[in-house]
Amino acid sequence: MSSFALRLIRFAFSSLERISPEIAGQAAFHVFCFTPSRKPKGMKARDVFRRGRTRLQAADCARLATKSGKVTSYRLPVLGTNLPSPKVLVVHGWGSRSEYLVDLACGLQERGAEVVMLDLPGHGASSGRVLELRKAAEAIGVAEAHHGPFTAVVGHSFGGAAVTMAAGGIFGGIPQLKTRRLVVIGSPSNMSEVFNGFARAVGLGPASVHAMNKRVLRLAGIPVEALDSVAVSRRIDPELLVVHAEDDKEVPVAHAERFIGLSPKVQHVWANGHGHRRIVSAPEVISAIADFVGLSQEMDLPAAKVHRL
Repeated sequence: MSSFALRLIRFAFSSLERISPEIAGQAAFHVFCFTPSRKPKGMKARDVFRRGRTRLQAADCARLATKSGKVTSYRLPVLGTNLPSPKVLVVHGWGSRSEYLVDLACGLQERGAEVVMLDLPGHGASSGRVLELRKAAEAIGVAEAHHGPFTAVVGHSFGGAAVTMAAGGIFGGIPQLKTRRLVVIGSPSNMSEVFNGFARAVGLGPASVHAMNKRVLRLAGIPVEALDSVAVSRRIDPELLVVHAEDDKEVPVAHAERFIGLSPKVQHVWANGHGHRRIVSAPEVISAIADFVGLSQEMDLPAAKVHRL
């Protein structure tokens, strides 16, 4: 977002807040959940998107109905065997889509997995222009009902928070995601902190922030403080792999550090030097995830930049 656009938004919210903090908070929540343009930004993103789209042409595509629209999934079958194989769900982050995670998905497929990729509501080939965690969890549940059960579920950025919430079964009326292993890559672990950061960025005062949080409670059925991946991970069964880069400029490394020492079932991989977006395509990250999922085929990949805790 440009500095001019941010100043304009801050002015609009400060003006609206003087009239009604309640309306300002509700409007802020709408802006927070409104999904960005699906078009790739910049030449590099366009190249990655084109390569991803080409590779997904061979996938089995399905349109799955949710309460608010339809989501699109892509299934990459197991290569060269009819034997039972791990089935892995891969979920992208905010402003992304399946095409951008094809290197990760195909890397797992090449190691012997059946891989399903999911475009969340308001993203990729799915319908809508609004996304929040409850809608994401519903979409993940629909994908599980159609393609599952999944041996492992991988989420990047917002997708990591979404798969954790789905595995926690925290939303009433949405079945709990059942899986043996979860992988979160560059993911926020405390949505209350994310909300507060957004509120500070757009200049919301305490009364408007309170109204924004009430909107979350009405839609999600739980307070924003409950959208905490660490608290959820503490009480669920799946093993968890937390992948993060200390140089991530979009999701601070503190979100990953909150998991340190949480439980013996939690592992960390520090993929330093890959930032927030390149991390999903890094060969050594893909190899670490494949090992965690239990895929057996060996790949000749570097490991120098991966540090485990």
